[in-house]
Amino acid sequence: MKTIAAFALATLLAVISAQAGLSAEETQSADMRLYPPATIQWKEGPAALPPGAKVGVLEGDPTKEGPFVVRFQFPDGYHVPPHTHPKTERVTVISGALYLATGEALDRNSAKKLPAGSFGYWPAGMKHTAWSEGETVIQLHGIGPWQINYVNPADDPRTPKKSP
Repeated sequence: MKTIAAFALATLLAVISAQAGLSAEETQSADMRLYPPATIQWKEGPAALPPGAKVGVLEGDPTKEGPFVVRFQFPDGYHVPPHTHPKTERVTVISGALYLATGEALDRNSAKKLPAGSFGYWPAGMKHTAWSEGETVIQLHGIGPWQINYVNPADDPRTPKKSP
């Protein structure tokens, strides 16, 4: 009986190892790309963000399954209202400063300042808001598809505004 159990365990571990290897290979890049700052192609930010942001996609496609890396450029005072993401968010502040406050409402007094060189990550579903001080560039690492869900649907720039 111990031999059967040992064989079953060894088989299970082999299957798990093989699947883990495939997953790792699927996330590995087959080519090399380098992005000195002057070569990043900045475009208007996605419709899911308030107007004014610019985005540069460095790796992957944030609209599809799989890992991606993007940079966002925010003007001074740019604000993203309280929102959540369905997956962990990982942010490095390249330049400027990003303020991050948690909760359903904007509370500037509870914000944490992330100056250039800072890194932070927060879990899926965490309610937070962010704003920039000075022109700010952040780098976001994530697993797509990337989504943003506003706490107050009226804050969502994709929602058509009703005429009075």
